[in-house]
Amino acid sequence: MSPLIINIVGYAAAICMVCGYLPQAIYTIRTRDTDGIAMPTFLLLGFGSIFFVIQGFMIDNWPLIITNLITTVSSIIVFVIKVNNDRLKKKK
Repeated sequence: MSPLIINIVGYAAAICMVCGYLPQAIYTIRTRDTDGIAMPTFLLLGFGSIFFVIQGFMIDNWPLIITNLITTVSSIIVFVIKVNNDRLKKKK
């Protein structure tokens, strides 16, 4: 298979992943609403993104690296908001 086609598929996947992930992160950042977020699932998705970043560096695959850096940072931000919201709820 042509390296050009492989890269096009990789970048298409990257665009789909970011466009699917960022709206949730932006919504959470703006509203601070984390009630619908399941922490175990979200943590697994975050760790998966971290491992894909590592794999991307290992195989020198920039679509994989860029996509998962964006989703990792988004995961960290949402995770911090979720933990803070859960902590505040327990105080009440």
